[in-house]
Amino acid sequence: MRAAPAKTQTQAADVLSRRALNRATLARQMLLRREKVTPLAAIERLLCLQAQIARPPFVALWARLDPFRREDLIAPIAKRALVRATMMRATIHLMARQDYLAFRPVIQPVLSGGAERIFKDAIATYDVDKIVAAARTCFDKQSCNFTVLREHLLQQFPKLNERGMGYLVRMHLPLVQIPQDGTAWGYPAQADFAVAESWLDEPVKTDAAAHALVLRYLAALGPASVQDFQSWTGLGAMRGVFDDLRPKLRTFRDERGRELFDLPKAPRPSEDEEAPVRFLPEFDHVLLGYAERTRIIADEHRPALLTKNLIVPAIFLIDGFIAGLWSIEVKKGVARLLVKPLIPVNRSVRTALTDEGGRLLRFVEPDAKGHDVDFEKRA
Repeated sequence: MRAAPAKTQTQAADVLSRRALNRATLARQMLLRREKVTPLAAIERLLCLQAQIARPPFVALWARLDPFRREDLIAPIAKRALVRATMMRATIHLMARQDYLAFRPVIQPVLSGGAERIFKDAIATYDVDKIVAAARTCFDKQSCNFTVLREHLLQQFPKLNERGMGYLVRMHLPLVQIPQDGTAWGYPAQADFAVAESWLDEPVKTDAAAHALVLRYLAALGPASVQDFQSWTGLGAMRGVFDDLRPKLRTFRDERGRELFDLPKAPRPSEDEEAPVRFLPEFDHVLLGYAERTRIIADEHRPALLTKNLIVPAIFLIDGFIAGLWSIEVKKGVARLLVKPLIPVNRSVRTALTDEGGRLLRFVEPDAKGHDVDFEKRA
């Protein structure tokens, strides 16, 4: 006959502490130790990297891989093994071509809804199919940026809102940005676009279920809740998909009682696992991957990440948690890393941040005459 305490212990093991969730996230995100995999393999494992700006994916991989050089990422981009395109939450991501082709239709409701929400009044009477067809004709002639596209659309639809039409096209027509040789981070500030199926010589899937995307999300960011997945993708009403997958998944509770889902054999290290300091770029999805973010940032520090222009600032981790912000400036040829802690920093951690920050500076600004790491007072 089994003793009653055994059941109690099993139930307790199903609750994951904040630190346990933190260490699980760091393990999935390759932030417990730098790993020796190719950038393509890393991005497939991470599912994607946020790429609102061209530089962040490079810094994200620099923080996760050893070795890593800029050209290691530029090469698969040039070979079209990776694409930069609008996806989750109607924002720009860098992801493997096959994942983009497979998951674009899953995300399409988010994109369609975004266009209707932002330009609701302006586009209420627009013929979306005609506008998209006109845009496709423009891109088929030659890849171009959206300034050129809007001029083309105005010639055909002179009475319509040009920005509304441009946004409709961005959301409804699968497009990829075109890399450019000789640029520091693979893409120019104002990149040209091409129709995805033309650029990749392969069609985007016309339909797909969200189940496969949920499994890939959990592999990259689990354990996580239904709300976490919805927040990361922008999709709504995903409870049924998780329920369909429930027999294949393991469930937990966090300290607040939320139900979490995960792959049964996914890594969940001990909460005592050591976590090194790490500098992460703007928009890193270690932060954006969840609705409930206490696993990575304390509630009292979240206001420091709010900006007027909606830029998610670059951050650094101490003991696995967000502990401050960073930025780089170059003056008179000297690159300066400005470190802005959110918590007290002792001497040994300050030394670790200085060493890691110096390596980051040399990666981002290799041609600078000098490299300095400076600390501001606590934010």
